[in-house]
Amino acid sequence: MSQLIAFNKPFDVLSQFTPEPGCSAATLADFIDLPGVYAAGRLDRDSEGLLLLTDDGRLQAQLSHPDYKQPKTYLAQVEGEISESALTALRQGVTLKDGITRPAQARQIEEPEWLWPRQPPVRFRQHIPTSWLELIITEGRNRQVRRMTAAVGLPTLRLIRTTIGPHTLSTLQPGQWITLTPSPPKSITP
Repeated sequence: MSQLIAFNKPFDVLSQFTPEPGCSAATLADFIDLPGVYAAGRLDRDSEGLLLLTDDGRLQAQLSHPDYKQPKTYLAQVEGEISESALTALRQGVTLKDGITRPAQARQIEEPEWLWPRQPPVRFRQHIPTSWLELIITEGRNRQVRRMTAAVGLPTLRLIRTTIGPHTLSTLQPGQWITLTPSPPKSITP
């Protein structure tokens, strides 16, 4: 039986088990002591939230490869006020250096009450407001959400992934993980 792990990756932790040369950041090995599991996809060092790990190559591909179009939900604290035109642009697809993104589901939200404090805290600017945005994407380009929000004039200050397909962060606190029951593999949809 395949293993599937849900991990709440803290800020400043690498999505890998081996450290980078000359880098003092923590790795998955500092939190998870299970042999043979690997991250299904990545979450940048400066991003937080749901990271799935598995020991099954097919399941890893199903969870992370863009052909499977697994929806991923992100909460982004952005600099500035969110306009309807910014939301419309995100919903239609944003032009980035590597092409136009698939349309995203985008909506402004209030800061979640359940959200843990980030260590270190997000920088605060007295005269520049921040807002919260929920984005659901079906791609996984490098730093995609950050590049999308920047393209519509809303630089991301904090980014938390809360879902991947049917899997959610639930009540996991930063650094905690649980074992999940893997879903049966799906075929690629066109």
